[in-house]
Amino acid sequence: MNAREFHDATTHTPYSIRTSGHTLDWDVKPFPFKVYTDAPAVELPRTIDPIDVDTLQAIVAEGEAATDFTLERLTALLYLSAGVTKKKTYGPGVEVLFRAAASTGALYQTEVYVAAGEVQGLTPGLYHFGPGDFMLRRLRDQDVRGALANAAADGGIARRAATLILSAIYWRNTWKYQARGFRHLFWDSGTMLANVLAVGGAMRAAPTLYAGFVDDAVNHVIGVDGSRETTLELVALGPRGAAARDLGALPPIDPPTVPLSSSEVDYPMLREMVDASKLASPEAVRVWRASQDGPATVTRGELLPLPPARTTAGRALSDTIERRGSTRQFSHEPIGAVELATVLWAATRPLPADVPSGLVELFLIVNAVDDVAPGAYAYRPAAHALELVRAGAFRDRASYLTLEQALGGDAAATLFFLAPVDAIRARWGDRGYRVVNLEAGLAGGRAYLAAYAQGFGASGLTFYDRLVVEFFAPASAGMDAIFVTALGQSTRQARSPLIDRLSRPAQP
Repeated sequence: MNAREFHDATTHTPYSIRTSGHTLDWDVKPFPFKVYTDAPAVELPRTIDPIDVDTLQAIVAEGEAATDFTLERLTALLYLSAGVTKKKTYGPGVEVLFRAAASTGALYQTEVYVAAGEVQGLTPGLYHFGPGDFMLRRLRDQDVRGALANAAADGGIARRAATLILSAIYWRNTWKYQARGFRHLFWDSGTMLANVLAVGGAMRAAPTLYAGFVDDAVNHVIGVDGSRETTLELVALGPRGAAARDLGALPPIDPPTVPLSSSEVDYPMLREMVDASKLASPEAVRVWRASQDGPATVTRGELLPLPPARTTAGRALSDTIERRGSTRQFSHEPIGAVELATVLWAATRPLPADVPSGLVELFLIVNAVDDVAPGAYAYRPAAHALELVRAGAFRDRASYLTLEQALGGDAAATLFFLAPVDAIRARWGDRGYRVVNLEAGLAGGRAYLAAYAQGFGASGLTFYDRLVVEFFAPASAGMDAIFVTALGQSTRQARSPLIDRLSRPAQP
């Protein structure tokens, strides 16, 4: 199976949604935390200094790393990226622990490991972060940064103070989303990485994201085999020091963990896509990186300049992350043009990564934005302007495209991330499909941060793939729908529902 086949096979249509026999088996819903039963625990500091850098400044923070990287800084980064930030109770005995970054269905399949080398206050080794008890569990005594550097074909990783390893446990997501969950792995890890990069930038840890590495080698380092859990991304952090020693072949590890549920359902299509998008050797990683080039965006119509994006929002990054949630109900109140412009600008900033940015293009339906006429648009980052695709009021259409959910139409603006999957696959192979889903999730995560920093809300939504592309034609020619984020003023008051279930698509 290749990326084209997988994308088509996991496409949502009105027919597929209505004929799917999939139901949620609550008796086997996966436990939301990975718990190592025998690994030695390291308690993290319970007092965390806030990140007082303005949220919008943190999103674009650059520069060399500070002279040290401490356990206290690592703790703050873990908490503000993957930690439990709030608790809500829904009826008797139903308690949900929400995390710092959004996750589809609040299923939280993304796991975080830490390869520590020169972290003041932490012995070198490999650790797993447990958000539930806020502990690190020590899995290896060796400094594994050299092994990660070999796997990523980049010796710089061996010199950085620490590297985060993000992985995903499939069943925790496929329980609800089935094989399409492969896409969610990268949407959700991308959303988390928006926090990682912002927090790391704000604390001057100079985060660097790696999407290219030998998958089986990194899986071996963290003790997973890729059949139920696999590595997604690496993030190097902290100042550069002496390179970690190459330890050669590491012994296998398989520490016992608490079962996720009494039974699991396997989705071979997801595993096939994981395997198809792997890189097999350091040389393959180098060739893959060398094959990359930047995207080419075609502008077909006149541009509507947007106001300059805000450079500050007046809300510190810690405060934004702790306030953030996925908005469950939007009012029809408008947001300002400068607020929309700031979200679009923030979502499309270049990434400190081993892959170029801009592979995903941003389209949107504007419903209620001051000084921007309702309609369908494409955002052109180079010009910081909107290109009109189609004028008109499309609340009903936005709702229908987002799987007939009222949120998509009630929003002030709904962002649709599209990418030329075939063209990217031709250049970068099937791993390019990982990258476009990752970039879309990361852009959505930055949109979340920029929205909440400015005092309004955001929510990720799923969608009817081909109908989205058809709606934005001809500007969307050759593209596929990847991800959706809705923006708007949240409300807790009852409202007249738009149309929760439509019998057929609205006509353009």
